Amino acid sequence: MNVAEWIIVAILSMTLLVFLIMGIVLIAKLIGISKEVEKLTIEGQDIARNANGIAANVKGMTAIGGVVEGFVDNYVMPKIKEKAKEKETKNGRKKAK
Repeated sequence: MNVAEWIIVAILSMTLLVFLIMGIVLIAKLIGISKEVEKLTIEGQDIARNANGIAANVKGMTAIGGVVEGFVDNYVMPKIKEKAKEKETKNGRKKAK
């Protein structure tokens, strides 16, 4: 072989070696990044699960609050008003209109 051919073969093999090393490093970095992404995904799922639980609790509280308020307005308050009217009539006061 000629000297020029040896030089071209040496340059090409060095270039191939550099790209091979860069590829190995890149693959190692990508594996590390994929592990971090997996951790972030798991944490994100936990956060979403907790947020759903909190939303369900708040929804439950507000739903119960509405039910209790409706019960008090429709059943308890009329009974209290009736008892107050009865006490007023027993004590000789005028009935409230």
